[in-house]
Amino acid sequence: MSKLNGKVALVTGASKGIGAGIARRLASDGAKVIVNYASSAHEADRVVGEIEGAGGTAVAVRADVRSKTEVDALIQTAVDHFGRLDVVVNNAGIYQFAKIEDTTEDLYRQQFDLNVLGSLLVTAAAVPFLGEAGSIINVSSFVTRILPTQSAIYSGTKGAIDAITGVLSRELGPRGIRVNAVNPGLIETDGTHANGVMGSEFQAWNEQQTPLGRIGQVTDIASIVSFLASDDAGWVTGEHIIGSGGMR
Repeated sequence: MSKLNGKVALVTGASKGIGAGIARRLASDGAKVIVNYASSAHEADRVVGEIEGAGGTAVAVRADVRSKTEVDALIQTAVDHFGRLDVVVNNAGIYQFAKIEDTTEDLYRQQFDLNVLGSLLVTAAAVPFLGEAGSIINVSSFVTRILPTQSAIYSGTKGAIDAITGVLSRELGPRGIRVNAVNPGLIETDGTHANGVMGSEFQAWNEQQTPLGRIGQVTDIASIVSFLASDDAGWVTGEHIIGSGGMR
């Protein structure tokens, strides 16, 4: 029996990249999955099609996680469609590096509103529907450990996610809800290709600094999330699992 059979999982920002990989993995492990997206309906439908083609169950639901109204509707739609909610993966996010002197209000708000406020709104809306053994998994980043230059805003958002994870593990633990974070290192995605990371000096530097000698794949992170979503991690909460091949 697959380890997530009977569970319903919501993955935000799941139309591509790490989120899509997480959605596919949770579905392959038996969960029914809500594939959330903000604007990429075609890509979200493609992810749903891939899951269904592999024998899984999924539905795509549009919502901008920065909007409480849309988030409330997203959670209600998930519960109405599948009858329950067991796992929430706060994956939706954005990154943009900039020198400190290039900091702007818009740059700050774009990243904090999506990366931090979005996770808080989704979690707040989902908690009333999560019963005993509920699992919340926040996708953070290993930037909170290596603190790269020109990442003050982005690293700030992920530092906030790490702190929120710890706070909520204590706040929600008495209700049987576990809260953990996964902090990916550099991962090969459509985004890293589009942004010119793949084949760059930055990729080479990452590989040189990583004990396992490569950058990560989406499947590396999806495996960690699947573990945290499962009953196998029933005694794990308030943790930050760094998926970086040993890079610190």
